[in-house]
Amino acid sequence: MSFKLLPVSCATKAAARYFSTSRSRQADFTHAVIGAGVVGLAIARQLAAHECTSTILIERHGSVGTETSSRNSEVIHAGLYYGHGSLKTKLCLKGKNMMYELCSKQGIPHRNTKKWIIAQDDQQLSELHRVHEFATSIDVPTRFLAREYIAQREPDVRAEAGVLESESTGIIDSHSFMSYLEGDFLEKGGDCAFHTAVTRIEPIDSGKGGYTIYTGNADGGEDSIEVETLINSAGLFACAISNMVLPKERHRKAYYAKGSYYSYSASHPKPKTLLYPAPVPGLGGLGTHLTLDMTGRVRFGPDVEWIDDPNDLKPNPSRLTEAIDMIQTYLPSVKRDAIDLDYCGIRPKIGKSGATAGKNFQDFVIQQEDGFPGFINLLAIESPGLTSSLAIGEMVEDLLYR
Repeated sequence: MSFKLLPVSCATKAAARYFSTSRSRQADFTHAVIGAGVVGLAIARQLAAHECTSTILIERHGSVGTETSSRNSEVIHAGLYYGHGSLKTKLCLKGKNMMYELCSKQGIPHRNTKKWIIAQDDQQLSELHRVHEFATSIDVPTRFLAREYIAQREPDVRAEAGVLESESTGIIDSHSFMSYLEGDFLEKGGDCAFHTAVTRIEPIDSGKGGYTIYTGNADGGEDSIEVETLINSAGLFACAISNMVLPKERHRKAYYAKGSYYSYSASHPKPKTLLYPAPVPGLGGLGTHLTLDMTGRVRFGPDVEWIDDPNDLKPNPSRLTEAIDMIQTYLPSVKRDAIDLDYCGIRPKIGKSGATAGKNFQDFVIQQEDGFPGFINLLAIESPGLTSSLAIGEMVEDLLYR
């Protein structure tokens, strides 16, 4: 039984050729990356650059980046919230610089918009001071703004207690970025297999490495390939993939934080800067903030709604009033009837964790799993995953080769 050959635009002939129910003694690929979101793309592109290797990118959907990677704020984060020593801080700082450099070199649409974090009372202002102190300690530029400057640049913003500006925050066209990564991966000799859902994974030689990846086919059966190394970058379904490989006592439960985004149809107010309310410790997100796309269109979000179904992408109308109330705390002249439901994104979690460093903070999990040589597991890759993606690619390369 052979793997159904997809159009060349969906899976290269080289990738399709290797999928079959028969096994060979030699691995079909040196690397398999499961999940073609922005992080999976960055990893696959990084690995494909190695000589005398072969890398396949496996994706259950028909194209790259159709889940979390295309349903977010498209913000290039500065790295302000994740605390000392965390992977999120380390990879966000490195990834931000790599992203700005790559986008400038390759003409990928992006813009350094800056970001304002806004306080309305003394408690919120103390949070801004905490963020500023942390930013200073990691050499990320932030500054408190004078009231005259605030009124001049963004006259519609309400900031009773103060504003902290993040100078290195920006925005990116995530679809153009992923399109570049995919093209560069293919130019380096990588192979893509779309419409390919992984059904099970078996270690070939316990303790020595190698994996057989089984995928469903159109006939209701299974096809398989053998690979030397396995990288789990499946995003919302990363726990499911991990649990296929690891023993039951090491299984993880997935949690899903749904974030609704809201459109704005009025022409005023129209800020030029990203606007964020002061962070609330323990909150699953960073509050319903204002972001811009590359055309200057205003959108708000995301909020946080814990759900059980990772396929639940329908905006919840009951969230709208609460979101508008929060937006009006920092943008009081916003027209309530011009704000409406837009789209949703879901953040993969391994607990009901907060977005900022503290008691409930959940860091990225990126590790070589003990007892399973060549198996790199990536779990809870949420924000700032987009910003960190290029740095994550290098980290996975280091785990495998250095």
